[in-house]
Amino acid sequence: MRIYLAGPLFSDAERAWLDSTAARLRAEGFDVFVPHEHFGDIVEVSPDEVYRVDGAGLRQANVLFAWLDGPMVDDGTAAEIGAFAELCRLDDGEHAGIVGLVTDLRLARRREVAVGDGMNLFVIGAIRSCGRVCWSLDEAIDALRALGA
Repeated sequence: MRIYLAGPLFSDAERAWLDSTAARLRAEGFDVFVPHEHFGDIVEVSPDEVYRVDGAGLRQANVLFAWLDGPMVDDGTAAEIGAFAELCRLDDGEHAGIVGLVTDLRLARRREVAVGDGMNLFVIGAIRSCGRVCWSLDEAIDALRALGA
């Protein structure tokens, strides 16, 4: 099964986190699509090219793994979550579900205190419609395995 790894990729730190997470997932035996790996110079890439390449990656994935950290879920990640939730809802089972990962202390402090753990309710609802939110990478890997990834 193929995992699409979604998350912000606009800083060196964000890309490094996605790269290290992809490496861990690959070491666990998963096939991982990481959007920024498909573009040479991400500064010069066009919106049309991003939509074409990442859209194909989403459609070809069986599971979406979404990094949710930050004061708000990254807008591109939120769009990918919405699109993939619809793929799960509309298809014949090829798209198994979504695993969201939170490691951000700001969100952990709101966990179970605020509705939706303090995150955007539509985004969390889309994840929960076909998957779950996890609070550690180990828990997320277990959730991926439960989805058959």
